[in-house]
Amino acid sequence: MSTGWIVLGVIVVLVFLAFSAYNRLVALGQRVGQAFADVDVQLKQRHDLVPNLVETVKGYASHERGTLDDVIKARNSAMSAQGPTQVSAAENQLSGALGRLIALSEAYPDLKANANFQQLASELSDLENKIAASRRFFNNAVQEYNTGIQQMPAALFAGMFGFTKKDFFDLGVSRTEVEAAPQVKF
Repeated sequence: MSTGWIVLGVIVVLVFLAFSAYNRLVALGQRVGQAFADVDVQLKQRHDLVPNLVETVKGYASHERGTLDDVIKARNSAMSAQGPTQVSAAENQLSGALGRLIALSEAYPDLKANANFQQLASELSDLENKIAASRRFFNNAVQEYNTGIQQMPAALFAGMFGFTKKDFFDLGVSRTEVEAAPQVKF
């Protein structure tokens, strides 16, 4: 009789551990999703700013068609990317193209002095800082989630419940370029 109670007690404890682990992993997974949504909001704001910036530059540097086309192409690619890995790769391309676009202002003093361009470049710089902060929050949430699925006792149940490792919002090979705040000079 007492053996039955011990077995029942062990089963109850295991079920409690499984429910606890599952609920914690669900919460961590939701946090990752929310953090990626925050990054996505910032990226969409940047995507909305790009056409205005391109149009402003086009008025002063219309023969720089290749650079302008690269920015639009990179923006379209970034807008259609799905998931952290694709989004980070596409956003890296967009960041590079935007850097080249901003660099054009050095060659065109009238563009550099244009109030609309100055405002758009300032907004872009602010958005880049917000994106970096959102990206750090997302990567922190992913790190907590990945750690959570590897810690005991959740590690015993994570695979069974379908929890798998999530990818970080990686900056890839251009890490030093992207981590540096955009330099906007007027």
